[in-house]
Amino acid sequence: MRTTEQVADEFQMTMLETFLKPMHREGIKFVAIFGAVTLVLFLLWPPLGWLGVGLTIWCYYFFRDPKRATPIREGLILSPADGVVSLIEPAVPPAELGMGPDAMTRVSVFMSVFNCHVNRSPVAGRIVSIAYHPGTFVNASLDKASENNERNGLCLELADGRKIAVVQIAGLVARRIVCWAEKGQPLRAGERFGLIRFGSRLDVYLPEGVEPLVSLGQTMIAGETVLADLHADEPRRFGEVS
Repeated sequence: MRTTEQVADEFQMTMLETFLKPMHREGIKFVAIFGAVTLVLFLLWPPLGWLGVGLTIWCYYFFRDPKRATPIREGLILSPADGVVSLIEPAVPPAELGMGPDAMTRVSVFMSVFNCHVNRSPVAGRIVSIAYHPGTFVNASLDKASENNERNGLCLELADGRKIAVVQIAGLVARRIVCWAEKGQPLRAGERFGLIRFGSRLDVYLPEGVEPLVSLGQTMIAGETVLADLHADEPRRFGEVS
């Protein structure tokens, strides 16, 4: 039987883990810059310094990299990003990925500047192609962002030969897409493969005949929320925001 002290220690640890998340190494230099500017602001005028403290905390929070409990059942397609489903529509994958001219069902997850921006693989598969495309920086929630914005796409081949595309798209504020995965590399479902700095979106292109199990406006958690199921035969889901 646990003692009162043990219960209190466990509760304290749970609260710390809730609010204090590990930070991805990509954020270290940005937090350092924000911290240095904050010190200067305190020297100039203390109220500005406190504003800098708030921005520094936000910067740390932006680059957080929390652990996720990834479902491991075969056939599940997971959300590659935290955020909100902003688009579900047929679209042709980016030409540079070499996936052909036929339209696939595209599910777009929009990330605000308050979401975790670490991206995770939606499936277990091998990367058969990676293609970077420079572009503009319009609002990532808009449909034209998929074609016009800076983007980086991965084509993943599944064990059964089918292919899925996941595309990182820079947003209005974002200017840097980071991808540390390489062509030919196998990825586990939920494995981290990149991030986008300061507001963006991810598109997932589903294989033919696979319907999304999410609806517009639904909140997604990278590596946890089931976006689709390769083995499911139920029709597309529709939801209502309330």
